[in-house]
Amino acid sequence: MEELKHSWLIEVKSMPEEIFDVERFVQISERAEYCAIKRLRKTVKLKLRTPKRLYTLKVEPTMAEEIVKKLRCEIREV
Repeated sequence: MEELKHSWLIEVKSMPEEIFDVERFVQISERAEYCAIKRLRKTVKLKLRTPKRLYTLKVEPTMAEEIVKKLRCEIREV
């Protein structure tokens, strides 16, 4: 009964965190599992999945290609 009491703590995930600094985003990519790229009409969303958290960065399409070249993780197009 004691282990069931705290089992819900394991399933709770933290909220995504939006990053506004490109250099910090590139640093986080070193420990990320992958980067998901979602291309929209006016922006591109880059999403880094780390073991504990999801980090997002919204940029213009022209900047996105330069940033993707700097990332140090697997790239996935969504």
